[in-house]
Amino acid sequence: MRNDPHLARRAANHRPLSPLDFLDRAVRVHPDRLAVVWHDQRLSYGAFGQMVARMAGYLQAQGIGPGDVVSVILPNRPEMLAAHYAVPMIGAVLNAINTRLDGVAVSTILCHAESRLLMACPATEDTAFTAATAAGTPCVVIGGGNGPDFLSGPASFPADLLAHVADEWQPLALNYTSGTSGHPKGVVYHHRGAYLNALGNVLALGLHGRSVYLWTLPMFHCSGWCHTWAVTAAGGVHVCLDRVEPAEILQAITTQGVTHMACAPVVLYMVLNSPARAQFDPVRRVLVASGGASPSVALIAGLEQMGFDFLHLYGLTESYGPATLCALNPDDSALPTEVKARRLSRQGSRHPTASGLAVVGADGAPVPHDGETAGEIVLFGNTLMAGYYRDAPATDAAFQGGVFHTGDIAVRHPDGEIEIRDRAKDIIISGGENISSLEVENALHRHPAVLLAAVVAGPDPKWGEVPCAYVQLKPGQTTDAEALRAFCRGHLAHFKVPRRFSFCELPRTATGKIQKFILRDWARTAQ
Repeated sequence: MRNDPHLARRAANHRPLSPLDFLDRAVRVHPDRLAVVWHDQRLSYGAFGQMVARMAGYLQAQGIGPGDVVSVILPNRPEMLAAHYAVPMIGAVLNAINTRLDGVAVSTILCHAESRLLMACPATEDTAFTAATAAGTPCVVIGGGNGPDFLSGPASFPADLLAHVADEWQPLALNYTSGTSGHPKGVVYHHRGAYLNALGNVLALGLHGRSVYLWTLPMFHCSGWCHTWAVTAAGGVHVCLDRVEPAEILQAITTQGVTHMACAPVVLYMVLNSPARAQFDPVRRVLVASGGASPSVALIAGLEQMGFDFLHLYGLTESYGPATLCALNPDDSALPTEVKARRLSRQGSRHPTASGLAVVGADGAPVPHDGETAGEIVLFGNTLMAGYYRDAPATDAAFQGGVFHTGDIAVRHPDGEIEIRDRAKDIIISGGENISSLEVENALHRHPAVLLAAVVAGPDPKWGEVPCAYVQLKPGQTTDAEALRAFCRGHLAHFKVPRRFSFCELPRTATGKIQKFILRDWARTAQ
């Protein structure tokens, strides 16, 4: 077909793709439908839209405008959800920060992001003010009586929610990941990618207007895997939880009629082992989406007993969260639990809106689908980051050869599904949190008695993986595990501190490089 001028896009037939459109539709089509539940608060979509408008108005009054970065360090409360709409609504960029980080790490992010404002709540204000003071960033505490109240007050929902979205490639969010070096990288999300990944989640999870989604997954993690926008797109209910506590999770599932939730495997183990499980009586089946450590036989069996269906996801911050998924087919329900667990241990096939995935060898060619030949997982398509903020070399390296290099090593089975066999980046995934082994090693190397330190992932029944430190002391120096553990707590967030310490001469190659594959074998057999 000819490319005639009259076929060019027009204002009437082209509108930037943006997840803001999902809220715009929800407010106008079903304003009285329940949108958000939090403690005794119940907000309709109309009321939630007003809350978003109040937050947007407040930010503009603080001088925030298009292109500015607004940081938030909040648990899963309505204001955190509202920020995913209010900040981009005025053309600004949302930077949701991990609430588990210490003040030094948060300050580093604030400085690199060039944040114009940090919003916190009473639960995070101590860390927030420490970090904001060090970074020179204005900080405001919401929900504490003295700060702004976005849950009530006058507001006017805008006629055009996309008024400040001139281009769908415009930055929407800035999410930091530790990467391989321990230095946080700012992953830039654009409106187009968030829109498409959110719709992919609607399809993958089967979300609809009667879905009730429980927020056990932190919204700061990959923008809540884009579920912050996906649930709204489906017109479902967001049930907010301030903290991950098994009894509260089970109570919310029962009282709110939860149909969907997402979390790290460690949360599921916590729920299965909770005394509150004895009184648990679900009113309907719950679909649980999880990623990280592969599900065990005990996990799948326990979830089945509780009426939970399991969906295994794989992705990265750079891919807006989920990039692949693995689920049982309807006719697999009669299979033995061991077979189901083995089947669900795979990372599966590409997400509905993730355009492409391959497992390639060192020559860049796809590996055979034999379930044995290993290669690197590479991604390509519309649901990948724009790049790393203020880091052109890292961006170019990540996209070398026209694909995104995950650094994860996998095989491809005859049916096309992938299964991860190793993590080339040496990232330890503990309880759903990424821990850079290099960052932990750098902390250990600060100890005056440590000559060399190497940190690898060791299997753990609760957390999936935990950092295991192998330490070679300087001649004549002595210390013990408790002393090193206390030292690390002064330099690292608590969840990054090694759980196990071993003192030995580290295995090295002829050129002096530490042989981490040997240490991984030791960690696997040292339980």
